[in-house]
Amino acid sequence: MSSLAVKILSSHMVDGSMKKGEMMSIKIDQTLTQDATGTMAYLQMEAMEVDKVKTDLSVSYVDHNTLQVGFENADDHRYLQSVAMRHGVVFSRAGNGICHQVHLERFGVPGKTLLGSDSHTPTGGALGMLAIGAGGLDVALAMAGMAFWLPAPEVVKVHLTGELSPWVAAKDVILELLRRLSCKGGVGRIFEYSGPGLACLSVPERGTITNMGAELGATTSLFPSDEETLRFLRSQGREADYVPLCADDDAVYDDVIELDLSSLEPMIALPHMPDQVVPVREVAGFPVDQVFIGSCTNSSYLDLMKAASILDGKTVAEGTSLCVAPGSRQVMTAIAENHGLAQLIRSGARILECACGPCVGVGQAPCSGGVSLRTSNRNFLGRSGTADGKVHLVSVETAAASALTGVITDPRTLGEPRKIAVPERFEIDDRMVIWPPEDRSSVEVLRGPNIKPLPVFPPMGDVLKGEVLLKVGDNITTDHIMPAGAKVLPLRSNIPAISKHCYATVDPSFPERAVAAGGGVIVGGRNYGQGSSREHAALAPQYLGIKAVIALSYARIHRQNLINSGILPLLFQSQEDYERVKQGEVVTIDNLMNQIDGERISATFDLSGDMTLINDLSKRQRDTIKAGGTLNVARAALMDD
Repeated sequence: MSSLAVKILSSHMVDGSMKKGEMMSIKIDQTLTQDATGTMAYLQMEAMEVDKVKTDLSVSYVDHNTLQVGFENADDHRYLQSVAMRHGVVFSRAGNGICHQVHLERFGVPGKTLLGSDSHTPTGGALGMLAIGAGGLDVALAMAGMAFWLPAPEVVKVHLTGELSPWVAAKDVILELLRRLSCKGGVGRIFEYSGPGLACLSVPERGTITNMGAELGATTSLFPSDEETLRFLRSQGREADYVPLCADDDAVYDDVIELDLSSLEPMIALPHMPDQVVPVREVAGFPVDQVFIGSCTNSSYLDLMKAASILDGKTVAEGTSLCVAPGSRQVMTAIAENHGLAQLIRSGARILECACGPCVGVGQAPCSGGVSLRTSNRNFLGRSGTADGKVHLVSVETAAASALTGVITDPRTLGEPRKIAVPERFEIDDRMVIWPPEDRSSVEVLRGPNIKPLPVFPPMGDVLKGEVLLKVGDNITTDHIMPAGAKVLPLRSNIPAISKHCYATVDPSFPERAVAAGGGVIVGGRNYGQGSSREHAALAPQYLGIKAVIALSYARIHRQNLINSGILPLLFQSQEDYERVKQGEVVTIDNLMNQIDGERISATFDLSGDMTLINDLSKRQRDTIKAGGTLNVARAALMDD
């Protein structure tokens, strides 16, 4: 009677309970990091004095910070390669591709657990992996051999029937779920796909769906390991990794969503949130300044060959810029050999390197106020690198059609689509993957001047007192708290420097005010901290002296990142209490060390008066806060061992 998710969780259970909402811990088989989060993860692992990673496989990818306009990114790449070789980590060099695409191709294994310091790690669920995004410190702990803790999730069955109509894509499946459920609809849940509709979805298409499950706020998403999985692994020369896996016929779920694929049509997410979804036909004809095809969501061989077939023999509209980024070197090579690359180039597409690029605001920022159609997964305000850019999320089919016409275009107007044949066997070339040497003792870890020591955070005191330095609304993202982009990303290994950009898009004065006040408190609305797994959105506020965040609700990863950093995440009891609090007033919590052991905490606001706050932390999380963060706890545990 078990779902696939429960089967994998149960087989990896270390401690805790599968009872919904209770904390549980699981063994992690594989980890992945990328260069925007990896530098901090490996600095943390070094701080724990771990000699060699204890997972079955850990891979370090370079795919985010590849724009080298100064020494910082190149220095970080050198550090990442050397620290990987020193500690037994596989290293995927810059140019080899985006972590999620490459991991699907070369490393993912059905039934295994994967923890990644990137929120889109659930892409691995396309292979039947239990793949979860987390903060870098949680990944560092997993590499040190420790279990990963999470609240036992609900499991939701998404029952797929029918098949996709011509010009309707896997991207439209996940956009439809976002339209129905919103960016908060997956919090605390695993989405498990099943039903006869699976037969029309290849592994790369499944990867598009599991990838954007992160935008639902889901813990992860996964598909069964079936004949399509075997076909994909065989194309990668990895059929030996295949294991058939599925839910029991009588599996019990917490909820069931019925989705008839044949009822779907091309969809588009309007600015500035992935759940602002409407049918493409409702906004067709609106002028488009830029189109981007790529990112970890839609950069497979199938995606790019679809785009090439649409653009073949035609030219991108005069007022529209089209850029294309293959997801991996394997994809780039394959589309070149099958003439897709030439078709894209002849159409006027600008070919970018195999990296994240525009998705994280690294290059190709749209013009002022520009409308940009992107096949990526997030369209948060300012994320593109242009403060007033209007980013829309679409399928490859809609993106390519719109690039040709210069306006938002329903691809169903193009006639019959060409059939794309996927190679039965891709050329396997892993020369850009470096495996660590057997003898690692002589490997020197190379550090550039931008790599700064980890800040040391002291244990929490018995009195928490501070000014409400910032009050924000619902759906604050980690992009709001700690922006991405070519300016800020190179500072990921330098907390003092990156903290100067904290909340830059909301209130540029925040860092200076926080330092002047000696720290304080942040107040937030619902779904605080949604989006990226970047733990810098917790580390930087902690460095600036933030002691607590009080919100109506939290996104899973960011809440844990706050705890890992020693910041106390508390909850308002009601919307009314949230509305009472004013920015600038002072909050005081006395006797905190005793209060934190209870489910209610009494606080006094000097303007709003006394207030009872909810403390829903587990005992383990409360002890972590008392100790000043997870790194302090881990150091002590490893010293005891």
